[in-house]
Amino acid sequence: MASIPVSPAQALDALLSGNKRFVSGTPHHPNQDAARRAELAPAQKPFAVLLGCSDSRLAAEIIFDQGLGDLFVVRTAGHVLGPEVLGSIEYGTSVLDCRLVVVLGHDSCGAVAAARAAVEDGASAGGYVRDVVERVTPSVLAARAAGRTEDSDVIDTHIEHTVDLLLDRSRVLADQVASGQTAVVGLAYRLAEGSARLVTAHGIPDAAASTAHAG
Repeated sequence: MASIPVSPAQALDALLSGNKRFVSGTPHHPNQDAARRAELAPAQKPFAVLLGCSDSRLAAEIIFDQGLGDLFVVRTAGHVLGPEVLGSIEYGTSVLDCRLVVVLGHDSCGAVAAARAAVEDGASAGGYVRDVVERVTPSVLAARAAGRTEDSDVIDTHIEHTVDLLLDRSRVLADQVASGQTAVVGLAYRLAEGSARLVTAHGIPDAAASTAHAG
């Protein structure tokens, strides 16, 4: 059994290592047996919070090769933020003591596509889908303003925007990052390859430097 990550950097490494196993077709499927189920019955202690898109192709425990009790997962279409999402993430870091928060976006995201259609063609959505589109639209506008028009660029911008919103709206999370207790990172997932790429990082200096060089 792998050791439990005890720092933000170790938590990120555990996720990226698991993703590499998933991509290569050699997953370990850890913590998925009856003994683990029984162990977790009294309480949970996940090592990371993951805010991901609700897309059915983006099952966090599978793509990062984790098991029961490893991740505290929050999912919304387009990984949009609301009070319930912020509260869930703060619960994960403050009550469950997760050391890492991950925002996970992906290519071919329907929410981002709908927001782009709204901006570029004036297409509108009905019901509460409109609320999702409106929450993604600022990211699309920011990408356009920066001349970032490729799908991957818009996705990256939306991931960065969500990370920034998290730290702006949650004083609890911002203080935890400032103290070194927690880190917040953004990852972009490619559906066809199954790979997750680091887009932005706060609270993990080496990771932040690597994203700067990659950009």
